[in-house]
Amino acid sequence: MGPNPLWLLEDLAKDLDLRPGMRVLDLGSGKGATSVFLAKEYGVQVWAADLWIDPTEAAENFAGHEVTAIKAEAHALPFARGFFDAIVCIDAYEYFGTADGYLAYITSFLKPGGRLGIATPALRKEVRDLGYIPAHIKELVGWEALAWHTADWWKFQWEITELVEVTAARLQESGWYDWLIWARAVAGDEPDPTVTMLEKDQGEYLTFALVTARKPA
Repeated sequence: MGPNPLWLLEDLAKDLDLRPGMRVLDLGSGKGATSVFLAKEYGVQVWAADLWIDPTEAAENFAGHEVTAIKAEAHALPFARGFFDAIVCIDAYEYFGTADGYLAYITSFLKPGGRLGIATPALRKEVRDLGYIPAHIKELVGWEALAWHTADWWKFQWEITELVEVTAARLQESGWYDWLIWARAVAGDEPDPTVTMLEKDQGEYLTFALVTARKPA
């Protein structure tokens, strides 16, 4: 449902150690394209959790794959502690994961040694450092751009807790352009405010942050 989810997941997965048979939570899975990709490409068992997509609708996309559709809110997940080998979140973590206490909650569902990986919209400079939200971004997303952080911000935010060991934290160099290609393809010939924002940005501020971490054994 977000921009180029499979491109983001394919890139993020380079920093994860996914192996056949693992239990993986796809948090904020949308219609399930990322869940199917995980199951098909890596041979993992996937639980696809989303609040807005009906599980029956999502399950129609999962036939023949080791994917279970769950309707769940990110702060009230119906899983046992330590159940997952990995948790992946593509273009959704910015909606709930910036809260200081959320990392402790989400990692409680990871086994010791488990992996957490997110791909999230990012700015190349923090809004706090800029002193403002760039006008072309503010016009579309308003104050919510405050949740679009640099990779360094995420790295510090996670490492300072000592709940995880950050294994990679990077900005996509192609993030802005990939997003633009996707937005243009989705929009077709229709005017689209996301395309307008990205064309005005020209990669000056907008990209994606890819962050992965390991829960200590």
